[in-house]
Amino acid sequence: MELYEAIHTRRDIRKFKPDPIPKDILARILDAAHHAGSVGFMQPWNFVLIEDVPTRTKVKQIFEEQNAAAAQNYTGEKQNLYRSLKLEGILESPLNLCVTCDRARKGPHVLGKNSMIDTDIYSTCCAIQNLWLAARAEGIGVGWVSIMEPQTLQDILNIPAHVLPIAYLCIGYPVEFRDKPMLQEVGWESRVPVQDLIYLNSWGSPWDGK
Repeated sequence: MELYEAIHTRRDIRKFKPDPIPKDILARILDAAHHAGSVGFMQPWNFVLIEDVPTRTKVKQIFEEQNAAAAQNYTGEKQNLYRSLKLEGILESPLNLCVTCDRARKGPHVLGKNSMIDTDIYSTCCAIQNLWLAARAEGIGVGWVSIMEPQTLQDILNIPAHVLPIAYLCIGYPVEFRDKPMLQEVGWESRVPVQDLIYLNSWGSPWDGK
């Protein structure tokens, strides 16, 4: 798949087929993630593959608790719409993956991290995006479950205290790749025109694109 096609057709997937991901394809996707750029070449990520159903059941319980709490942020029809949305595929997908950030990797002094100390987290997000686009190119869907309590997730997966769980992902062959993002289709949000987000030389100064 051509790069721009992968970017524009990438979706947050919630409904999966039960078919397992072949190990050679999974290895390619993880290797693509590992080739992301990272500040100071620190490579702070790890990938925790989760096939075990009892473990995933515990994780889903975290989601359900946090999702119920999140629903209280809305009222009326907005809350009804929120409750109708399928926001995870933890048990339906054949594989879950937790991408972490080791905040102690490469020691206390990492090139490029002195002034912006969270560049390890930003670098890990680059790895996640690489993974997502590589998966799309392979015809595999990824769903990011962000409605999650990090400390409880850390305890379930035995993640050390200095390592942060950044993304909990559901991965597998999707039932479909939607034409538009789900939240756009249901009217929750719309895409902001890119020209409204670009400034020239200073904040608020428009760029004419020429």
